[in-house]
Amino acid sequence: MSPDLSCSRVMGASGYPLYQLGNPQLRVFRTNFFMTLVRPGKPQPPDTVQFRISMEMTKLDVQNYLQRIYNVPVAAVRTRIQYGNNRKKNHLHQRVKVPDYKVAYVQLGQGQTFQFPDLFPEKDTSVESGSFEELQDEFMENEKQRQLKDPRRGGLNDWFGL
Repeated sequence: MSPDLSCSRVMGASGYPLYQLGNPQLRVFRTNFFMTLVRPGKPQPPDTVQFRISMEMTKLDVQNYLQRIYNVPVAAVRTRIQYGNNRKKNHLHQRVKVPDYKVAYVQLGQGQTFQFPDLFPEKDTSVESGSFEELQDEFMENEKQRQLKDPRRGGLNDWFGL
């Protein structure tokens, strides 16, 4: 299989010929696949990125997708299928199956690293003495302490008075 043909599959050109005689109109090809960047549950090496991909994608499709569209150097691609849970039941006691999905682990090229972006950084906690923020934080701490359950009740609900 030539590299041009494999690229045509990645670029979503399966319905169009690679070459047309005459003066063809320019076309914009979109991919037939999706790839979602996923924060890994377990620590990964700094050069490995985890994606949730379509079940139809192959390792070669993932590599071509990243190299040709995003110009990301890819050294290796590993895939696995995550099977969905089917032990859950709905209100009619029928089994409900969570859909299966495929996970791709992409090892980046030589010298490339990736760190997942920190979308919600921690705020600076230094507040001035007597400020509104300090009073608000103190009030919230008192409310949290007040709403904690009494350990002497032995797990009984609050509405069950003794």
